[in-house]
Amino acid sequence: MAYMGRIILLLLIIAAVVLVWKAFGPSSWNQKKTPTVAPPREIKGPDDDEDFLWQLEKEAFKQRRQRERAAEEKRPPKPKGQNNAADTPDTSDSPDSPNPGEKPDTGEDNPQA
Repeated sequence: MAYMGRIILLLLIIAAVVLVWKAFGPSSWNQKKTPTVAPPREIKGPDDDEDFLWQLEKEAFKQRRQRERAAEEKRPPKPKGQNNAADTPDTSDSPDSPNPGEKPDTGEDNPQA
């Protein structure tokens, strides 16, 4: 019986050595030495290239801005005394205050009577 225990122990040791050899043997050494190479960059069309699209957007903005400035230069200047209602901010905080151009409310229910 003593021989049977020694044989099982020897088989377990051999199995452990084989598993350690498979896990950390020379075949695993080469994998660590090979440098990781980045995959080659894909060739993109102009509609997929972020830099190209950014340049297009920037050029379109510049052209739009230039057209706006040219249109503003062609527009005649406003006289100083004339204000547009859209240019002046609404400073009334009270809901009871009349809008510009409206008559103030006199508090009467029927003004024609």
